[in-house]
Amino acid sequence: MIAETGHDSGFPPEAPFTQAGVQRLNGGARGLLKTHFLALEPEDRRLRFGASLSADSIAAYVDRIDFDRDAVFAIVDDRLAAIGVAHVAFGDDSAELGISVLLPFRGRGAGGALFARAAEHARNRSVPSLFMHCLAENAAIMHVARKSGMRIISTAGDVDAHLALAPASAASIAGEYLVDRFAVYDYALKAHVATWKGINAALEGA
Repeated sequence: MIAETGHDSGFPPEAPFTQAGVQRLNGGARGLLKTHFLALEPEDRRLRFGASLSADSIAAYVDRIDFDRDAVFAIVDDRLAAIGVAHVAFGDDSAELGISVLLPFRGRGAGGALFARAAEHARNRSVPSLFMHCLAENAAIMHVARKSGMRIISTAGDVDAHLALAPASAASIAGEYLVDRFAVYDYALKAHVATWKGINAALEGA
């Protein structure tokens, strides 16, 4: 599922997003995830989770994520705040994907970049299919699903979208490795910028 909300990140409004800016997160990022989800307005949470979850419910959801089994990806801004998040929850023979993107970054490929990164990751772990479940009114996720070639089934106000994944190949595995390396470099640059901004702010306030 995909949702949107407002946020000031410092990104140029015209800058497109690619997989090279998608970081894979670990258990140390639970605080980052909680902050991202709590930044969503009630309607955005409803679109992402199917209900307007409370702060406690958001925290419980993040605390339950098994980072050893599942995969969580994020696009971060130059303050290292998550402006887009994808959670891939693995089952026995499929993986479920949920996506949220903050409002100012919609329409620039953030959702598509997160989807592509998640799909490639699932493919390379021999998962045969990826699916998303959302409310039928969720136009944003419907757009991502259709653009990604997913098979869409609508029933009683809900939508299930399925994508059959090709078997892993040497090229797909190498491609994911390279994307991971680029993402590490991207994060390092943003961390450097964040550090210097903090130093400058401290000096100006001195």
